[in-house]
Amino acid sequence: MPEKKVRARFAPSPTGQLHVGNARTALFNWLFARQQGGTMILRIEDTDLERSEARYEQQLLDDLKWMGIDWDEGPDVGGPFPPYRQSDKIDVYREHAERLVAEGKAYYCFCKQADLDAYREQALKEHRPPIYPGTCRSIDPAEAQRRKTSGEAAAIRLRIPERPIKFHDIVHGDVEFSNEVVSDPIILRSSGVPVYNYVVVVDDAEMQITHVIRGDDHLSNTPKQVALYEALGWPVPEFAHLSTILGPDRERLSKRHGATSIATFREMGVLPEALVNYIALLGWAPTGGTREIFRPEELVKEFDLKRVTPSPAIFDFEKLYWLNRHYIKESAPYRIALLARSYWDRMMIDKIAHRVGLPKIEPKHVAMWGASNEINDWLSKVTALLVPSVNKLDELPERAKVIFDYDASAAIANPDNAEVLHSAKTDDVLAAFTCRIANEAGAITAERFKAIVNEVKTETSVKGKELFHPIRIAVTGTHSGPEFDKLVPLIEEGSALTLPIPVKSVKARVADFAAARK
Repeated sequence: MPEKKVRARFAPSPTGQLHVGNARTALFNWLFARQQGGTMILRIEDTDLERSEARYEQQLLDDLKWMGIDWDEGPDVGGPFPPYRQSDKIDVYREHAERLVAEGKAYYCFCKQADLDAYREQALKEHRPPIYPGTCRSIDPAEAQRRKTSGEAAAIRLRIPERPIKFHDIVHGDVEFSNEVVSDPIILRSSGVPVYNYVVVVDDAEMQITHVIRGDDHLSNTPKQVALYEALGWPVPEFAHLSTILGPDRERLSKRHGATSIATFREMGVLPEALVNYIALLGWAPTGGTREIFRPEELVKEFDLKRVTPSPAIFDFEKLYWLNRHYIKESAPYRIALLARSYWDRMMIDKIAHRVGLPKIEPKHVAMWGASNEINDWLSKVTALLVPSVNKLDELPERAKVIFDYDASAAIANPDNAEVLHSAKTDDVLAAFTCRIANEAGAITAERFKAIVNEVKTETSVKGKELFHPIRIAVTGTHSGPEFDKLVPLIEEGSALTLPIPVKSVKARVADFAAARK
């Protein structure tokens, strides 16, 4: 008999942004499905109607597509097992639940929430498992039906079999739960709303999912789900529970560690191939174990669920940024220039807002900043100059302060510049340099700037850091930064452009600096 074709799924809830843990789950399902020549399914689990929002669903779709994850079936593309949104099949869940009651595999529960809370609290005090005591388990089915028909509120609970529940997990091996620690779970609330552990089984079975790959926070849910598969008479899929992702302090990764959502990494200017490459290595090791750089197509070829480790994965931001620098360097310059444009736009708009006294930026203010082809070309050059020194693209405006935010007084007051400015030879260097720059007519080329520096060197007999650092502070406001032969032409070219905040020419900067030091 031929082996059943792999069908894997990613089933997020649209109650918030897609974070790293769920993104890894989506990625591993996608890699596995593509590697096996199977089918990738996207299902939206939105039975939590109060918290589910359409904007979050759209964000999920956008983030997955940005990562390069596609799907063969889903709410936006359809498929042979619709609907792919749980809120569209409430009646289906209710029908299956009623069937389980009719077959004696589930029962009506009339317990009040306050009584259940009190029992749970008492069990915890006595160090007993806080499982449902089975209060309604033995009610005669006819009596239960009479009470339900008369209007008494009732949930539906599954009868957990009085035997251990066993299943095999691809990551964790053989797993067994005693029935004594597995409570009879509610599958349909008295309000008629089905619960997660129930609907996920119905959906996975009806969509013929062969492999359930998800986070290990679902491991304790699995015995209840296995019991449901068995009660409903459906085949149990294979499970693979992925390890927890921890922060650098070995605590569960959370917002306090920094960025955790895919949308935030996108906004920071992390490239999708860098993020995908890094997330793939969280809890999975390629053959050989030493290679770290994988393009998506290489990950598909290499991926194997058997190489997923049960040990927690540590999220290392520096490792991610190292990969991002690699992919930025490998990318076509025009692509990086295009991506960088949004950061230049934001910087320019912020400068306009600051100049005119706006309290914050609104979308309507975007129209205040436009850029000609000449300015776009210049910004591309600025990007190319600065991008080798950034971890992520949102750092570009900070790096660009040497071009856009020259302030002679601030440079002189900066304590980081104090040692250079108080050096014995600095006054001679700056006096000779200032005099020569002041006598230059027109824009200063890289070649002319180099010649001027050499003239200062000859006149003062100063060289090395004692020569270059004072000059750099006078020109850029800081004693470190990009090479002069690349920076000076950009400053001069930028000073000739019509920008929201004019770029000061080299001559104007040096004059300001000389005046501020008097």
